[in-house]
Order: sequence, then structure tokens, then C-alpha cells
Amino acid sequence: MTAPGLRNGAPVEDSDDLDVEEALALVREAKDDGAGPVPAPAPHAQPAERHRPAPAERHRATSWPQARETAARAARAARSARTAAGAAGTAGATGSAAFQRAPVSVPLGDALGLVLAAPLAALTDLPSFDTSAMDGWAVAGPGPWAVREEGVLAGHAQPAPLTDGEAVRIATGARIPADTTAVLRTEHGRTDAQGRLHATRDMVPGQDIRPRGQECRSGDQLLPVGTQITPAVLGLAAAAGYDTVTVVPRPRVEVLVLGDELLAEGLPREGLIRDALGPMLPPWLRALGAEVVAVRRVHDDAEALHKAITAATADLVITTGGTAAGPVDHVHPTLQRIGAELLVDGVEVRPGHPMLLARTKDDQHLVGLPGNPLAAVSGLFTLAEPLLRTLAARPAPEPYTLPLTEAVHGHPYDTRLIPVVLRGDRAVPLHYNGPAMLRGVAAADALAVVPPGGARAGDEAELLDLPWASAGIGVCFT
Repeated sequence: MTAPGLRNGAPVEDSDDLDVEEALALVREAKDDGAGPVPAPAPHAQPAERHRPAPAERHRATSWPQARETAARAARAARSARTAAGAAGTAGATGSAAFQRAPVSVPLGDALGLVLAAPLAALTDLPSFDTSAMDGWAVAGPGPWAVREEGVLAGHAQPAPLTDGEAVRIATGARIPADTTAVLRTEHGRTDAQGRLHATRDMVPGQDIRPRGQECRSGDQLLPVGTQITPAVLGLAAAAGYDTVTVVPRPRVEVLVLGDELLAEGLPREGLIRDALGPMLPPWLRALGAEVVAVRRVHDDAEALHKAITAATADLVITTGGTAAGPVDHVHPTLQRIGAELLVDGVEVRPGHPMLLARTKDDQHLVGLPGNPLAAVSGLFTLAEPLLRTLAARPAPEPYTLPLTEAVHGHPYDTRLIPVVLRGDRAVPLHYNGPAMLRGVAAADALAVVPPGGARAGDEAELLDLPWASAGIGVCFT
């Protein structure tokens, strides 16, 4: 396995991912257990002076699977609270939120990716009249047939009935004349010198006619509550007579980008760096099914953060940075000040372990993302995605695994999320996967879930598809 800190000469780690003491602890544990080869510490590593911390001393973090379940469970509780508040007609802020999250009617053009909140029942028979399935002739009785001069086109009124021995040119989708026996396809007919139509192959009654109600009858349930709206669902709804559909609305998200060191444009300079999360998070959240109602820059000031959080009315507030214990890390003190309930305070995952989840109101949550870009992506997948998916009533993606093409070193105690590209039936780990790096995930198809201790080449790894790489309906960037 590759030494932490280097792979093919390229740095892939920093202190957020695997510190010296933990690397040495991993080596010691492997020797004690008689395990096989393990990653050696980086060449510059020095022996740690402190003892290996006991689990309670290291952190009070939540395991990665439990953190995801906690986020989903919190969303279910919030949905229940909203439903109860709405049913009781609660006034004030809670009632307003309940109204916002109640099922809404939206035009078909705005419904892609949402979830049906009411069954889709046919408003008409499909088809609503007998129609031709092919271009050709509508014929009555046995041939040969005399052909009418005027044809029947789609979108026209009911044509005159046919009599035995008569045929009329007909277009696909056009109404079938009364007393028609079958439709003779264009390629299966010929006309003689007298203009009479002959069939060039056998024909049966009803051939190439779509009878009224063949697909459904008015009132039939086409799709149940909970169906995610795909392009095909939109087509079915339109065909069945709908202009709007009743759906679970998108969860509303407000993003607070924290930090005095962030530039909105231009090159980094004088200790300032470009803000990567401001441009990245809104489209990523929309791809996860959210409606981003605001993106605000907040200075490293406790009062400014308090004002921004308490003024937010969205279902989910996302903050970036400020979740650790530094001199300007104001997220924890602010949550304590407003009486928020801390549901997840740190997660056993790298990168991104300082992430958090809090309930700020009965109907509102806050996800605190680390400030490092890839660590923030980890927080999106760990806490924001399950919460948003549950609020939107979207189905959970089916878990799947693929073998890794090469070994990936692990953290001694925590899960790692590693960008990978998918090549056939294998996952290829990408370099540049340190917490502050986006170069790897920018080229990735998915994140591989690497258990504590790492994975060998050929080991099966659980994969989390990036929303735009999964060929799913998650790509809702509008």
C-alpha cells in the first residue's frame, strides 16, 4: 500500500486526514495484530511524544453510517412536525414553514426530479379515441379497395365512415373512420392501373389500430405517491391530461459562506484565497434536489453569524468553515447561544470530520461543513444528502460496490471518502484527494467508502455516485 502523504510523488494528505500520531498508531496496531503490510508514515514524520489517545479522548464523533442515519431521521422528524403543525393550522413561523413544505401543485415544466405527493390518475382514456398506429390506409372489408381522394390527418375531426370495399389514406395518430376493419401499412400496399388498392401480405382485423383505452381508462391509477418524476413521467402526465402535478416541494436551503480570507474574484493575494465553496455548493445542492434561496457571505464575526442564522427561514441552513475550535470558529458558540440541539458533533470520516448537524428550530436544521473544499464535499454526502433526500421524499439510491484497482491507505479509526473514476466494473482511486483539494473530485464519477485501516487492490468498496455522473434524475441544476 502507498505511504500516507505521497503517491507517485504527489502529496495526497494533510493534517485533517492522517496525523503523525495516528499513522504511528496504525503501524503499531498492525504489528501487534500480526497483520500484513501497512502504510508507512510519510518520510518527514517524527515520532509522536504523546500517548495514543483513548477513543473518548480523540473525539466524541459519530460513526459515518450512524451520522447519515441521524440526518435522515432528523428530516423525518421535521417532516412529521410540519405535517402536525399544518394539520393544526399553527400560526407564526412554524405554521409558515408547514405551509411551505405542504404538497404543492407545479407546472409540468417545473416538476422534473420532484416526488409525487398525490397519485397520478388518468384524466382521460389513453388513447382517447381509436387511432392509427401507422402511416398507410384505413380499409373496410376485404380488398381490393377503392381509395378516397381526401386523406385523414392527425389532429383533424372525426372522418366520414367507410363502407365495405373502401379505403382512405391515413397518417399515424389520426382518428380511425367508423367501420374501419384495419390499417394497411404503406409498405404493405400497392395500387393498380385503375387506382385500386391491393394488400401485398395477409392482414387481420384490427391490425395497426390503437383502440380507445388500450393503455388506460379514465380514473386508472398510473403512478403511486412517492414516484420520482423523470422525463418519462412528465410525458405520461401530459398524455393523461395534466398541466400540473401535485408534488413534495424542494427543500429550501440557505448557504452561509464564512471567512474573512475569501476572495470572490481574481487571483489569490496577500494571504487571501479564492472562495471555492460559494460557486460549488449551490449547483451541487440543486443537483441533490434542493432549492437554494440565498447564498450569503458572512465575516468572521460572532454577531454577524448569529444574525445570519437566526434570520434564516429555509428548511436547511448550511455554513462553511468555523466548525472547529479556532479563535474565529463561531459556529458552536452560536448554536449554543440560540439553544440549538446538536445532533451530530463530528463524524468519524476523513476528510471532513469536524462537520456537524444541529436542529435550530422544530422545522429547521443546520449542517456545518468544514472549510476545506473536499472536506465540505464529504459533509454534503454525509449529512446534507440524507437530510435533503428525506425532506424531499426521494428514494435512497441503491447501494453498490466495485473492486478497487489499487490499494488505498486508511485512517486508523475513521472511514475515508476517496474520489474514484469508474472504468468498466472497477473503481480507480484518484490522486489529489487531500481535504483542501478539488482536483481529484473534479474528475471523479463517485466517492469510494474506504473502511478504517484501508483497502487492498481488488477489495470491494461501496460507492457514492456524484449526482451528475450517475445518469440519474439527480441532475436538476435549474
